Amino acid sequence: MQLVTVAGPPSSGKTSVILKVFEALHHTGIGVGVVKFDSLSTKDLELYQKKSIPAQVGLAGNLCPDHFFISNIQDCLEWAKRSHFNMLISESAGLCNRCSPHIKGALAVCVIDNLSGIYTPQKVGPMLKLADIVIITKGDIVSQAEREVFAFRVRQANPGGNILHVNGITGQGALEASRLFHAAPQLNSLIGRQLRFSMPAATCSYCLGQTRIGDDFQMGNVKKMELN
Repeated sequence: MQLVTVAGPPSSGKTSVILKVFEALHHTGIGVGVVKFDSLSTKDLELYQKKSIPAQVGLAGNLCPDHFFISNIQDCLEWAKRSHFNMLISESAGLCNRCSPHIKGALAVCVIDNLSGIYTPQKVGPMLKLADIVIITKGDIVSQAEREVFAFRVRQANPGGNILHVNGITGQGALEASRLFHAAPQLNSLIGRQLRFSMPAATCSYCLGQTRIGDDFQMGNVKKMELN
């Protein structure tokens, strides 16, 4: 079984990239399943079903999506094995830019788009900096100069990653991405494996439902700003 974790900021084009990569992988006879992690709602299951892609959706609700992801990914891998897939692709939202769903021993992909701004690569945490592959989307609606500057910023943030440009509408670049996906390492289980970076901390009174403002209501892992 191969596992590919695909993460990236909202609306960066993750689902479009996966759909195009799936088309390329499907022609090779590889069985691929997809599991989508999101927070409150998603329409992506319909998109996968239209393409006859076996898919599951998990909604984190009030929990941190990253914590929800890591608590469920082993079960998703077992589902993929029972379904006799060759590859499982997980898609997670990366809502806070501090998300870190990548796992040691599994292929890690970050999707980021040219429209997010040239300083965005420096703002995105381990889901970009520790990815094996960084896929840049929406290159068709910016200038060549903007594409080059953005790719340079991505390279600064992740010097060792493979950088690809994929058009989520036409599919240009998806074949090359599919070849890299196809080379993902094999694994049988995630039990005992490690994340590439720790999850965002989330143990304060607000995590437990507190809504009132003020020091008296703040307990647990609380961080204060240093103001002049």
